[in-house]
Amino acid sequence: MSFIIGIAGGTGSGKTTVVRKVIENLPKNEVAIITQDSYYKDNGHLPLEERQEMNFDHPASLEFKLLIDHIKKLKDGNPIEQPIYSYLTCTRSDETISVESKKVIIVEGILILQNAQLRDLMDVKVFVDADNDDRLMRVILRDLVERGRSVNKVLERYEKTVKPMHLQFIEPTKRYADVIIPQGGNNKVGIDLLASIIEKKISNGIKK
Repeated sequence: MSFIIGIAGGTGSGKTTVVRKVIENLPKNEVAIITQDSYYKDNGHLPLEERQEMNFDHPASLEFKLLIDHIKKLKDGNPIEQPIYSYLTCTRSDETISVESKKVIIVEGILILQNAQLRDLMDVKVFVDADNDDRLMRVILRDLVERGRSVNKVLERYEKTVKPMHLQFIEPTKRYADVIIPQGGNNKVGIDLLASIIEKKISNGIKK
């Protein structure tokens, strides 16, 4: 049985940085990462204009059933074929990524603590907290570089969906967290604490 860690937090909170720094502290080839972003529903049936207006911060945008099924399989030691999703086209690729089960499975994403069935599969639940202004700056930089959006488009999307969805669906899930890491990837103490918990589980043979 694998040890499942869920790492949630708002858009631009520093979740990816936390995951990367935690992994740097762990033995190689002991951790598999499953990102929520891979499980957005395919929207290829919609016109491009509609796809570009998709609300990625609402739980309905995700195929939770498939994500839960994949986490169950990994937890039981079985491999999965993880989807590949493109934010540029808002579609899912025909290709997949083969993921082998590891001693530790990290599930990362803004909404992963929002689903009760998914939460129940996690052994440790983490919420990465960050100041709203810091998150907005990171979102602007990321969307400009990675998703080809204009500054105006990013700000419009932030006001229209990102901010209200964060308040409605993401921030409330903080209450489910076993560990809260303020300041995201800059919180060395929090990251070291999380890494030490995982290391202890690995050295003990992942006994619950």
